[in-house]
Amino acid sequence: MGLGLVALTLSCAEPTATLPRPSAATTVSEQKSNSYSISAAESAVYVRLVQLRGEGGEPIHAFLQRMLESADSAGAQRLVVDLRSVSGSDARLLVPLIRGILTRDRFMRSGGLYVVVGPNSFSPTQNAATLLRQYANPIFVEQSWPEH
Repeated sequence: MGLGLVALTLSCAEPTATLPRPSAATTVSEQKSNSYSISAAESAVYVRLVQLRGEGGEPIHAFLQRMLESADSAGAQRLVVDLRSVSGSDARLLVPLIRGILTRDRFMRSGGLYVVVGPNSFSPTQNAATLLRQYANPIFVEQSWPEH
């Protein structure tokens, strides 16, 4: 799913795009920990944040530092940040992400940063999106699922 979303996200020409509803096998709630993948072919890194507190695992600042170092090593020119699964926590924990983006010119240019949000995005996601919109040049991708 990760590379497919990256391809869809990177091909969007409009500032806000809408993603189709994923199949049952790829629902957002299935993933329990933060993850990232790098696509050398697309020169992009896709990061999915699920938990900000690092409970039972790696602290968020350590995860983000590792992800950004990997992106630097791979020479990634695009960053896709999936915030759909962040539903609560202390928004200050997103500071390492925002700082990491703001200190990398390639993610600050047009087309360098994509932020994926959805109908279940709450305070930390909104705070991060607001700060990124104010200081970076993100393209927002909104996930819109029809009600059943």
